[in-house]
Amino acid sequence: MPFSADSARTLLSWAGEIRVFAEMGALAPALPALLNAPRGDGHGVLVLPGMLTGDEATFVIRRYLDQLGHTTHPWKQGHNWGPSRALHDAMRGRLQELAARYGRRISLVGWSLGGIYARELAREYPHLVRQVVTLGSPFGGGHDPDGDMNGHSAERAARRRIAPPVPCTAIYSKSDGVVSWEDCRELDGPQTENIEVTATHMGMGVNPMVLWAIADRLAQAEGKWAPFDRTGWHGVVYG
Repeated sequence: MPFSADSARTLLSWAGEIRVFAEMGALAPALPALLNAPRGDGHGVLVLPGMLTGDEATFVIRRYLDQLGHTTHPWKQGHNWGPSRALHDAMRGRLQELAARYGRRISLVGWSLGGIYARELAREYPHLVRQVVTLGSPFGGGHDPDGDMNGHSAERAARRRIAPPVPCTAIYSKSDGVVSWEDCRELDGPQTENIEVTATHMGMGVNPMVLWAIADRLAQAEGKWAPFDRTGWHGVVYG
């Protein structure tokens, strides 16, 4: 089979993911500055991992947010092998459990496929969700988190493109080598926003720019969500 231009672009995109090692190396020097991010109010934050990964992949995100006063929780579903009815029911239960424990709404942070799950949980249970932050999540593409169990993929894909009725922040990178960045952006709305970062897909969980943006968004008081402030250095670093 001939090696097409599309194949070459795909290969180059994946090769670019090797920059994840630079992102990992930048984390420790950036940590003192990262700890100056806005602090949380102790509300619960459920962090959902991407495809083929588990809670170990979100450890840095959770540890960092904990140090800023948030109370984070792993999803406790093992590795993310893709959508299933059992997984959907388990995530429902996890969200309900945490909301009952804290007696208040829970924020959801989802990386890649985990972000698609997070948005659908918020769509189903908006009264339990404070806000959603997605990291390189291609919710605008064709991936079906319900596994096409009812044969209505096209209908669900159109629905997924619309944000759930809670504040939603989409963090994306044009240098993402795994998913199309265009599919990772929210449509314009009163409670939606997009924050562009310079990051690899695989490095979003350790990238200092991403970590700061997550912390900034989660630090907002419940019911007082406002778009990301791009004045000062934010306007230089973030798109």
